[in-house]
Amino acid sequence: MTDPQPRELTEQVLAAEQDERRRIALFLHDGPVQSLAGVALLLDAALDFVRRGEAERADEILAKALDRTRTTIGELRDLSFNLEPVVLRDHGFTSAVKALTEEKGMEHAIQVDLDVAAADALGERAQAALYQIVREALEGAIRRGPPQTFTVRVTPSEKRTLTVEISDDAPSERRRRSIEVLEERARGLDAALTVEQEDTGSTMRLVLPVD
Repeated sequence: MTDPQPRELTEQVLAAEQDERRRIALFLHDGPVQSLAGVALLLDAALDFVRRGEAERADEILAKALDRTRTTIGELRDLSFNLEPVVLRDHGFTSAVKALTEEKGMEHAIQVDLDVAAADALGERAQAALYQIVREALEGAIRRGPPQTFTVRVTPSEKRTLTVEISDDAPSERRRRSIEVLEERARGLDAALTVEQEDTGSTMRLVLPVD
């Protein structure tokens, strides 16, 4: 099997970016936009009750509008964090991955084991891409499990490369589409990706250049 040519790689990256933009657009349309449209209707109704002197009914509707607004803010905050968390920009890869895995670990009772300090030697764009790989691997494991354990280890070598090993004990198989997404991101890092799947979980390894 021959390696993809530069033109093919460019087309694959562009297709992956288009898929990501489409996913975000659908999420915004079906989630926050619809929620805000609902809030507007609730506020219209509350205003009508205020004008009619029915303060108690107006209070009930305003409470619903406030609750829905807070939910929408949370959805948008999560989207912003997933695209590029502020902690990644300000404090680097280690802090960002620690924040991500601590949050998900507490939410789903996952024991997390991290040894990722070597990844801080990567450039900003490479750190952002690797962060997305870790995030998608973790979310995939949660969809399949959730797992009891999730491990990320980054090991440097003398050849100016890093080996990234991400493993979990979620029982079911990774979907082929999820692996393809990870492969696209790995190609963007000029990284070699392998995935080993067993009944007891899966392990993904990337070897990527530090430069």
